[in-house]
Amino acid sequence: MSKKNKLNLAENPDHFTGLTTGKPANKAAGLKAVKNSLKIISAEVGLVKGISVLNQLNQKGGIDCPGCAWPDPDDERSKLGEYCENGVKAIAEEIGKHALDAAFFAEHSVYELSQLTDYEIGKKGRIAQPMYLAPSASHYSPISWDKALGKIADNLHKLNSPDEAIFYTSGRTSNEAAFLYQLFVRAYGTNNLPDCSNMCHESSGKALSQTLGIGKGSVTLKDFEKAELVLIMGQNPGTNHPRMLNALQKAKRNGAIIISINPLKEAGLMAYNNPQEVGTVFGASTSLSDHYMQIRINGDMALIQALNLLLYRHEKNNPNTVFDHKFINEKTEGFESYLQHLDQLSLDDLIAQTGLSKDSIETVAQVLSNKKRIIACWAMGLTQHKNAVDTIKEVVNLLLLKGSIGKAGAGTCPVRGHSNVQGDRTMGIHEAPSEKLLDSIEQVFHFKPPRKHGFDVVNAIKAMYERKAKVFFAMGGNFLSATPDTLYTAEALSNCDLTVHVSTKLNRSHLIHGKEAIILPCLARTDKDIQNGSEQFVSVENSMGVVHSSKGSLPPISQDLKSEVDIVCSLAQQCHLSADIPWQDYTNNYDLIRDKIEATIPGFDNYNERVRQPSGFYLPNGARNNNYKTSTNKAQFSVAKAEAIKLEAQEYLMMTIRSHDQFNTTIYGLDDRYRGVYNERRVIMMNKKDMALEGLQHLDVVDLYNYTDGQKRVAKNFIVVSYDIPSRCVATYFPEANVLVPISSVAKVSNTPASKSVIIELKKVRG
Repeated sequence: MSKKNKLNLAENPDHFTGLTTGKPANKAAGLKAVKNSLKIISAEVGLVKGISVLNQLNQKGGIDCPGCAWPDPDDERSKLGEYCENGVKAIAEEIGKHALDAAFFAEHSVYELSQLTDYEIGKKGRIAQPMYLAPSASHYSPISWDKALGKIADNLHKLNSPDEAIFYTSGRTSNEAAFLYQLFVRAYGTNNLPDCSNMCHESSGKALSQTLGIGKGSVTLKDFEKAELVLIMGQNPGTNHPRMLNALQKAKRNGAIIISINPLKEAGLMAYNNPQEVGTVFGASTSLSDHYMQIRINGDMALIQALNLLLYRHEKNNPNTVFDHKFINEKTEGFESYLQHLDQLSLDDLIAQTGLSKDSIETVAQVLSNKKRIIACWAMGLTQHKNAVDTIKEVVNLLLLKGSIGKAGAGTCPVRGHSNVQGDRTMGIHEAPSEKLLDSIEQVFHFKPPRKHGFDVVNAIKAMYERKAKVFFAMGGNFLSATPDTLYTAEALSNCDLTVHVSTKLNRSHLIHGKEAIILPCLARTDKDIQNGSEQFVSVENSMGVVHSSKGSLPPISQDLKSEVDIVCSLAQQCHLSADIPWQDYTNNYDLIRDKIEATIPGFDNYNERVRQPSGFYLPNGARNNNYKTSTNKAQFSVAKAEAIKLEAQEYLMMTIRSHDQFNTTIYGLDDRYRGVYNERRVIMMNKKDMALEGLQHLDVVDLYNYTDGQKRVAKNFIVVSYDIPSRCVATYFPEANVLVPISSVAKVSNTPASKSVIIELKKVRG
């Protein structure tokens, strides 16, 4: 297949699947969620087997959900189900009946599979044995584990420098596998360890590290029960982490005010029917948001600055009643400089950037002025903009003014996406490791790890595109569908000599490949992990810094699968690294891995003992107890200017979003039930007035264009859906619209792709 034809396979097919639309929902979960969950699990594996597995999900000593990183309660967990609808979908696909073996790949060529949508590809099933795509071959063929790992090792040895290899990590990887993976990569000789953090909460990590001394959130689940006010920004919990709705419900019942800031009105921010409560599942719901601020895309920084400016004015009019001066004086630095900055701001200019009314902002500022225990939550709606780091620092400024850090019921809550994305970073999966980590690795393992920082995701793509990197190895994930600038990324991958994916299921990244390609099938979270005759478990870290165990209970769908730990250790042995590390011992006994984690990573004292406790254990968190690990040991106020994104008359600001039938790049179905969009993903949600100006009707078809850097990027055939969204703002689903996200459009400092603020134009194709 020619390179040009190969690149044409990178995108989802642009045909339609039969759109119908309905009224958006005004509440989340409830009976529909229960019915849908039962239908999904029953169709995939049968109700009895399905319920048996689900009863172990997120329970103490059970299986950690492979979906989101929302924490489990420390105390009692629901016997009716400590999981959500999307968790059911994730488990259904893991334990499904379809095993993709040599016969499947012999029947279906790479080209044939590429004609399917990501949804159709993902539904094919679990990969059952290692597969190899030879140069110029049209089909994957079976390969033994030894030969597959040998080919990878040979390609790594042939490189002119270890820095010509890229080692990507998905957030699903366990602590044990992630620790060994980064150890292997550094023993091999590079820090090229990009991961999914680079594309999601890297902006949070940078902002929080610089201001509070730790790149993680400071709250625990219990804090929601003690909060006076919960601020939710750029986040859709009803779809992306539905179990968070339980915490919001408890906060409301204890008297908390909830303020939601989002360009779209999301059902999970308006009301909640708790599936675990008989009274609410059948009717009565808990109203959530007291104030819903439907902001323009990327207006968040201007809004928070406007609120902080109004709080400052309230404080000047009523001294010592709004700001927590004791906290500010004892625990912070930069307060006076920040006040000088506020004095220079124009409230009217800030409000204009938000698209909100002055009255609504003043009302919320008045509410904030009377509260002291404030939790600020956010997700991708804040992190994937050019000004993301400064925006999050502005959120921290608000909390510092109110003294809402380091106390019960208050603090930062960046809500992580994938189940162990935070744990992977803790384990050392980082292209820019600290000197302290490298020193510790050298001391424990007696080799000198490389000190030169490696490539993050964006720079890794550029390196492959420019042929500066020649081997790409992915520990999980669907790299092509997760990354920006789809055709650019596809060409980058195709420039490699070898692409390797450790995977459970088939995905599009297996179909856009280097000169050679290998798929290594691994165990899933639900699978029993038997090593050397002994059953093993792994551990993960949730979004609030709790480390706990996860243990599969089902026989694997094939005897030809390896655990991620086994894959890493086997590859390391094939590579014959100079470092004297007992890889086989680690494969045979995961306790030995945890012993080395304890010796290398701070906070893991008595790891093997504490991780066996039913609820696991909390890692140290300085911001949680006002112990700020900054250069001055104080929390830092930050000064930055909010600048509006300027649009030409024909331009719109696009954000990419998930549907309700989706988790990250995994498409479970074609319905976005809460938004009233059914059986279709190629849609663009537009303001009704904007549609009239463009001469468009509901269900017209348009092509979408981006012209950043003089390059024309096009996403063809999107159906216009009239939707309640601020003027000049539009929303599309990813990965279908990722082709429009420029590789050069990234957040300052964090280098995260700015997928939530893409300037586009549109052209009508037909009515």
